[in-house]
Amino acid sequence: MARELTPRALVTGVVLGIVLTPCNVYSGLKIGWTFNMSIAALLLGGAFWRLTARAGNRPAWSLLESNISQTTASSSASIISGGLVAPIPALALLTGQQLQGWALIGWVFAVSFLGIWVAWYMRDALLHRADLKFPVGVATATTMKQLFATGSDALTRARMLVMAAGASAFIKIVDSLWWHIPRVAPTATLERLTFTLDPSPLLLGFGAIIGPRTGLSLALGAVLAWGLLGPWVIQQGWVDPAVAADAPDLFGPLVNWLLWPGIALMLSSTLVHLGLAFWHSRRATAQTSGVLPPFPTAGGRWRAAGLIIASALVIVLERLLFDISFTNALLSIPLAFVLAAVVGRVVGETSIPPIGAIGKVSQLAFGIIAPGQAATNLMTANVAGGAAGQCADLMNDFRTGHMVGASPQRQIIAQCAGVAIGSIVGSLVYLTLIPDPASMLLSSQWPAPAVATWKAVAETFGAGLTDLDQATWIAIALGSVAGSALAVADMLAPPALVRWLPRASALGLAFVIPASTSLTMAAGAILATVLSIAYAAWADRHLLAAAAGLVAGESLAGVALAALSIAG
Repeated sequence: MARELTPRALVTGVVLGIVLTPCNVYSGLKIGWTFNMSIAALLLGGAFWRLTARAGNRPAWSLLESNISQTTASSSASIISGGLVAPIPALALLTGQQLQGWALIGWVFAVSFLGIWVAWYMRDALLHRADLKFPVGVATATTMKQLFATGSDALTRARMLVMAAGASAFIKIVDSLWWHIPRVAPTATLERLTFTLDPSPLLLGFGAIIGPRTGLSLALGAVLAWGLLGPWVIQQGWVDPAVAADAPDLFGPLVNWLLWPGIALMLSSTLVHLGLAFWHSRRATAQTSGVLPPFPTAGGRWRAAGLIIASALVIVLERLLFDISFTNALLSIPLAFVLAAVVGRVVGETSIPPIGAIGKVSQLAFGIIAPGQAATNLMTANVAGGAAGQCADLMNDFRTGHMVGASPQRQIIAQCAGVAIGSIVGSLVYLTLIPDPASMLLSSQWPAPAVATWKAVAETFGAGLTDLDQATWIAIALGSVAGSALAVADMLAPPALVRWLPRASALGLAFVIPASTSLTMAAGAILATVLSIAYAAWADRHLLAAAAGLVAGESLAGVALAALSIAG
């Protein structure tokens, strides 16, 4: 039997998590952007153990051990979704409450631990029934297979991956350190509306993995949101003209309005998809056996126990640390489950987790339930964001594990270990970097854009929902109707028609990210499709390896640049 959940695999993942987690904490506070560390951990761990195995005559590092190691490290590095770079510092700015030591570690662990069990519940629906791609997971599994493959054909694929990774890393480093690659736009107006082509090999690689339907859906969403609706919103005066005029581009002023119809598209389509899948599954089983099974069917008891324990821990800490009422604390759990499922589906189709946008849904909900309560507004949203972040990370790891034949139960153990070490390291790094949030954050040294956004939304909903105008509610309603209709069509229409329908989750995501990101991913999808048609034999052997290399190269370069920033 192949070695999998070995002590050295877990220890390697923990050590890599200790090294990589500070990079995400730093970059999240500095630029509001973080990195998925799966491929970085995979390559670093594999390189170390291959070298030491040769030197010390140790057993060879196995593919399944490598998967456990990267699962542990990536879950540790994704701990930033537990609130360290957004709601926790935003709470300190609004109320002066700064969590210290074990209180901060316990809170970050609790909300992230909840996300593990949400992912375990959603695994069957998203990975098997919906068969979503999870591009990060595919890229990680492809890289892993090439690293452990043998034979001349495997060597050729590995070379392709290495060359693509080298080119991708070089472009990232040049763009960041030496020569800022220009973002091309046809006109100055389109450039302000973010209609540029982002020279990101990582986005091109993700585009090649997600395929033409999702890629074109992102492009269509960008045109609808930033090309049509955005200028109309400005014309109607729903965005402060002075803010729009002074901003270097219109992403910041517009996204706070456009995110609402975008969220409505993502949320409604996901709920309808899950509802229809649940109904079809129960109906099909009832017709064959006459019994309606619980959902999901496998491992129900210990899965339920894990979810109950995680939920209870979150509720207790909400009461003890933030004095959130028991009713509101209880309500935060099902809301977090639903929103994490939405993020899981969006990540499965596009690779981009809309954590910030989803957090605003929770803030909106508790703006209605508990107006004027900053701690309740922020920290219940923190529950949703933390659960969603870990759910997305573990779903990617589940996809990787499925492709390489790993045990999902062992991946759960690795994910829990990663969350535990990430909570400790991430919290200590945050407290070291930002000992005084009030005087340090939202400054030139620490811009903390995510903190500013969460703080602004909490202030907006401080008196309820009076700042959401009628047009916003209409946009939310239209987005909900469109998302529901697309979900129904996706589930019930003939396959020949479905392939031409836009994906609602990708459409909605395009409303909350710059048009440049959507267009670059669409370009990657189109390029991959053209290559698959024109050079079918080459594409069948090398396209996925090349795409994974583009993702790996920029990811590694991003991690290295973040580490250099910390050292500097």
